[in-house]
Amino acid sequence: MNNSRFPVSLHILTLLNDAKGKSVSSEYLAGSININPVLVRKEIINLRKYGFVDSKEGKGGGYFLAKNAEDINLREIYKAVRNSNILGQNKNEPNPNCPIGKQINEHLNILYNDAENALIENLSKQTLADFASKFR
Repeated sequence: MNNSRFPVSLHILTLLNDAKGKSVSSEYLAGSININPVLVRKEIINLRKYGFVDSKEGKGGGYFLAKNAEDINLREIYKAVRNSNILGQNKNEPNPNCPIGKQINEHLNILYNDAENALIENLSKQTLADFASKFR
């Protein structure tokens, strides 16, 4: 994966799990992740869209898990935030007259799909609760 959305989202969700239902501010989350609170709020919008996070407005408001950590699969988080192949994408158009060039993208796509499927399979075996338990 060529961006930080998955680790940032997993960090947010792990912090919210650790809060045990109490509301957590975007400033607190951003402080732990060491990023701008605006970036946290942007990611929370997406996590909320997928039903992982909810919020409370007003004084003492903030964010909290919308469901139990045992019910959140890491595969679901990954699918909610991914936006590209984990190994990247070939940007150039190879020479169609080259015996390798004319086939490389087809074989790269198979390789990429196999790698991503292996990652998704591994993530599907873990919940947010499993991941969060590593921090005790």
